[in-house]
Amino acid sequence: MSLFDRAKISATSFAVFTLVSVSTGFFEAAPAYAKAPEKTQPTVLAASAIAVADKYSADAAEKILKEGGNAVDAAVAIAFTLAVTYPEAGNIGGGGFMTLYVNGKPYFLDYRERAPLAATKNMYLDDKGKVVNGMSLFGYRAAGVPGTVDGMWEAQRRFGKLTWKQVLAPAIEYARNGFEVSEQLQQRRDEAAKDFAGKTNFDTYFGNLKQGANFKQPDLAAVLTRISSQGAKDFYNGRTADLIAASMRGRGLITKRDLQEYKAVWRQPIEASWNDYRVITAPPPSSGGIGLVQLLKMKANIAPDFKDVTHNSVQYVHLIAEIEKRVFADRGQYLGDPDFYKVPVAQLTDDAYIVRRSAEVNPTTPSDTKSVQPGLGTSMPEKAETTHFSVIDKWGNAVSNTYTINGPFGSGVVAEGTGILLNDEMDDFSAKPGVANMFGVVGSDANSIAPKKRPLSSMTPTILTKDGKVSLVIGTPGGSRIFTSIFQVINNVYDFNMPLPEAVAAMRFHHQLLPPNTIFWEPYMPIEGELAKQINAKGYVLQGQAFSGDIQVIKINGKTPEAAADPRGRGVTRVIQ
Repeated sequence: MSLFDRAKISATSFAVFTLVSVSTGFFEAAPAYAKAPEKTQPTVLAASAIAVADKYSADAAEKILKEGGNAVDAAVAIAFTLAVTYPEAGNIGGGGFMTLYVNGKPYFLDYRERAPLAATKNMYLDDKGKVVNGMSLFGYRAAGVPGTVDGMWEAQRRFGKLTWKQVLAPAIEYARNGFEVSEQLQQRRDEAAKDFAGKTNFDTYFGNLKQGANFKQPDLAAVLTRISSQGAKDFYNGRTADLIAASMRGRGLITKRDLQEYKAVWRQPIEASWNDYRVITAPPPSSGGIGLVQLLKMKANIAPDFKDVTHNSVQYVHLIAEIEKRVFADRGQYLGDPDFYKVPVAQLTDDAYIVRRSAEVNPTTPSDTKSVQPGLGTSMPEKAETTHFSVIDKWGNAVSNTYTINGPFGSGVVAEGTGILLNDEMDDFSAKPGVANMFGVVGSDANSIAPKKRPLSSMTPTILTKDGKVSLVIGTPGGSRIFTSIFQVINNVYDFNMPLPEAVAAMRFHHQLLPPNTIFWEPYMPIEGELAKQINAKGYVLQGQAFSGDIQVIKINGKTPEAAADPRGRGVTRVIQ
C-alpha cells in the first residue's frame, strides 16, 4: 500500500499559499541586504552536501564550504564555475530561479531573462503572420537580457557569509587556466555547432572544445575578474555591458539601457502542505511550481485508482498521463509573467478546483484530447539545456537552483571580447498563441512577447521541509519535462519508498497534452517490449525524446544528508564534513 493510501490524503488536506510578487531594486536594495554581524550558528546536520552537474563545480563548492561558506556561498560558486566548465547550460548569459531555505525561512529569487525594450509581440512572424522557423532559436535576435549575474549578486550579498571575491575565485581559475573537456561536452558541442553554422560566431570561441583538451577562456576570465572586483555593476553598467551592447549593435536587440534596467526579483515562493511535508517551490513566471502542486494534489485525489498499481506499469503510465493532460491545458492558457498578467495561482491550486479536475480523469482509457480544456474557462487572458544544482550546509540552510540558456549553448552567439554565450530564451515566449515552441508546448497571450517581460518557464527548483527542517532539495533541467520528472522522483521516494539512487535512475516518461495521447520515452531507459505493446494497446503513441532531465537531489535522513546525481548526466555528489 502506498504512502498516499496509508495517509489517506484528500484534497482538503492541502494548504496552498497565494503568490505575492515583491520587487527589489538592483542597487537600491543594498542597505536592506547588509550582512548582519557574524553569529555562531549551531550545527544541525552531520555534514554539508551537494549534488551538481560536474566535478569542477563540485570541487568549487567543497572549497567554499570548507572555507566556512554557507549553502548560498557554495551555490554562487557553483553557478559561476558551471558558466566556465559546463558551457552548454551553465551561464552568466542566461537566467534562472533560486529557491532558498535560510535560517528556517523560505525565499525565492527570480533572475529570469527579460525581453529587450525593442522586443515586439510579432517580432518572429513573417508578413503573412506565420512564425519564422529558427528565428527565436539561433542568432542575435534570439537573446533576452541576461539575469544570472544579478541573481547571484543579490543572493550572495543578502545571505552569503564569505566575500564576493572568494566565491568567484574558482570560476576565474578554471577560465584562466583551463579544464579538461569531457566526451559528453564535445558531443554536445558538435551537435549544437550544426545548428549554428553560418548563423553565429560560435566556432570562433568553441571550435577547439575537444575531448581531453585543456580548454582556456581568457576573455571570460577577464569578465569574471572584473565582476569579482566590481560586483554585478560591471556586467550591467560597466565594461562588460559595453562589450555586450557593442556585439549586439545592428544584429540583436539588447542595448546597454536594457542591461542597466535589469533587476532580479524576490518573490514569495509557492508553498503547499503535502503528506506531512511543506513543499516550497517556484512561483510564476515558472509554470513548474503550480504544475508540481497540481500533480501532487491530483494524484492524491485519485489515490484509490492507484491502489495496487505497479510502479511504471501500463496503468501507472496511463493515470499519470491523464493527470498531466490537465496540468498542461492549464499551463498553456493561464501562466505568464506575474508583473504583466495576474496569474490565478490560488484558483489553479484550490482544493475544490483540483477535486473537479481530478474527477475528469478517465481511469481506463485516454481522455479525448479535444475535451481536455483549461479548467477555469478561456476568458482569461526550454531543447533542454538547463542545469540544476542542490546544496545544503551543516547549519540546515538549503539552495535549490535551476538556471538556463535554453537550447544547448543558447543562441550560439558569443558576445565579442567576453566569451559569454548568450541565451535563446526568447523562444520561451509564445511567438504566436497556439503555436508550439521548441519543447512542443503551446501558450496564450499571457505569455506573449512584450518589452521587459519575463518568458514563461518550467524550471522548478524545489525544497521539501518537515517540522521546519529541510528534508529534500531537488530540481532538474529538461524544458517542459522538468516538473513531471521531479514529480515522478518524489513519487519514487515517498510513495514507492525507493532508495534515493534508484528513485533517480528509474525510468521516466512524459505527456504534455499535445501531441494527442503521446507518451515520450527516454533513451536512458526506453519503453519497449511488452510494456510498449500494452501502452500502444491502451491507445497511446510512443515517441522517443533525446533528454529526460538530470536530477540533482539531496535527502536528509535524520541528521545525515544523502545526495544523488542523475546517471543520465555527468553529475557529481559530495558529502562534506
